[in-house]
Amino acid sequence: MLKNNQLYHFLLERARLLTEKWYEALDKDHSSGVYASDDPKVVEMVKKQNYEFHVRFCRVFDESCSEEEFLSSFDEWICKTSGEQEHQRTPTHLILREFFNNQEQYLEYVKEFVEESHETYSPETINRWNRKIINNFNYVMLAFAEHSHKYAEERLAAQKEMIHELSSPVISLSEDLSLLPLVGDIDTDRAQKVMENTLQQCSNHQVKHLLIDLSGVLIIDTMVAHQIFQLIKALKLIGVTCTLSGIRPEIAQTAIQIGIDFDDLSVVSSIHQALAQRHLLQ
Repeated sequence: MLKNNQLYHFLLERARLLTEKWYEALDKDHSSGVYASDDPKVVEMVKKQNYEFHVRFCRVFDESCSEEEFLSSFDEWICKTSGEQEHQRTPTHLILREFFNNQEQYLEYVKEFVEESHETYSPETINRWNRKIINNFNYVMLAFAEHSHKYAEERLAAQKEMIHELSSPVISLSEDLSLLPLVGDIDTDRAQKVMENTLQQCSNHQVKHLLIDLSGVLIIDTMVAHQIFQLIKALKLIGVTCTLSGIRPEIAQTAIQIGIDFDDLSVVSSIHQALAQRHLLQ
């Protein structure tokens, strides 16, 4: 029999002790993130999460708990705990290390339960219990790692989106004049984000003239150059005239190769020249 209510209650009664012994044995000098914190609130949170883990995990031997109920309860704990910020800042290998430490605690308690029990359990039964513990810890660790990876990807995507927004700021210079300084490498994805953000910002701030400075851009491929000039056309459709400054010879050559027409576009060598010309025209 894999499940045993006596073993379940034996473990459940020691759930708090499991947490306290685990935390006392925690190697804080060689840990980081949530395990190395000395913030009382973080310590309390870690202990609470660990205790809730044990309350759920003990039910692996609860005869009244179905496999579906057990997994559903654990999925809830995994989803909540893996998404918590302190755990997100903790290296995955350290989290897995503590899962293994908790697993070892359970294996030791099964041994203690057998030694203290008035009943006799066969080596096969004990082995099945141990295997059940290991299999379910494997499930929990894998699910925790998967959820952590998902949250990390979502956070990375949000950070990437923020970087895109910050990398294409439309800076207001006067009531109707703004500057878009482009710096660094521009790939196709970033060029698309630049187009979307610039159109939105120019529309929101009622920009009439936009100075696009490319002096900080070293390399642009044909696809990106095409998108930048598509941006200029799109801005024209919403009533924004553009001036290009700081075009490097390599970028100019790329633009010519893909057939971009500069006849209707104001092009200057630098931002200083663009502002000087505008001043003369006023």
